[in-house]
Amino acid sequence: MLSAALVDHVLATVPARRVGLLGDLFLDRYLDIDASLTEPSIETGLDAYQITGVRSNPGALGTVINNLVALGVGDIRPVALIGDDGEGYELRQALQKMPGVSLDGLVNCPGARTPTYTKPMLNRAGRIPQELNRLDIKNRRPTPAAVEDALIKQFEAWWEHVDAWIVLDQVSEEDCGVVTRRVREWVARLAAADPAKFVLADSRERIGLFQAVSVKPNAREAESHPGGAAQFAATLGRPVFVTQGEQGIDLYSAKGELEHILGYPVGGPIDIVGAGDSTGAGITCGIVSGLTIPQAAAFGNLVASITVQQIGTTGTATPAQVRDRFREVSGS
Repeated sequence: MLSAALVDHVLATVPARRVGLLGDLFLDRYLDIDASLTEPSIETGLDAYQITGVRSNPGALGTVINNLVALGVGDIRPVALIGDDGEGYELRQALQKMPGVSLDGLVNCPGARTPTYTKPMLNRAGRIPQELNRLDIKNRRPTPAAVEDALIKQFEAWWEHVDAWIVLDQVSEEDCGVVTRRVREWVARLAAADPAKFVLADSRERIGLFQAVSVKPNAREAESHPGGAAQFAATLGRPVFVTQGEQGIDLYSAKGELEHILGYPVGGPIDIVGAGDSTGAGITCGIVSGLTIPQAAAFGNLVASITVQQIGTTGTATPAQVRDRFREVSGS
């Protein structure tokens, strides 16, 4: 399926490629806690965890961005909303440090909070960091029509100027994030009019509502679609990538035909947070580099086999890591 030459080809090609992204941009804020410094609170008697480090990274759609940057994509254009708050400031700072990432598509949403996952990480000597209960900030009010208009306008303006699009619907509350009903309809409209443009959509709750694009559900999400993944692919007229964890990807063609793309074996502790996002980034890099759909799926599996071995963070894969990993699994 893959060869060292194809892997090298992708990594050599993506610096000249443009990838657009549309969806929910979160801030991932990691709080590093040193368990040896825990002290009792005088006021409550409860443990007061002592934070020794704060790491702020783009999350959700930002995790896809992280992976595209790490793989070397030269021009990355996210379209997303962002709040006028401290989390938004942190998120902009993190994005500004990333080569090739444009901030021109970030739409300010007055009165909204920047979606944030705060992840306390308890560190004990000689043990793998333990993620404690996550603290989430999300918007639970519908996205204003004016913000939808701005998102659609930016998406349409960039449509023809990028080689592929990744769409991520992360917010569970309907119409409270970027990929609202109106925005999703615009995605379908432009994708149907330009079928040569590769669009890969992912959604936590509403994968079945996309039209005229490729989708990347996990097994549970695919099974929830009437008729299953094969019928879903035939209805969309686009490939469907059903992720199966370490087993790889069940790839359904636009005609509903199934081809299983094997995953790559991974040893030792794993952390699957962000694995789907790294898979999607890898698939898209393969497509914009001219790989076939099955080859691109295999490249997505290869990238994910690297990121899941990074504990306590949403992992990424550099070109050197990708080449090393392929040599390892291919025995070359």
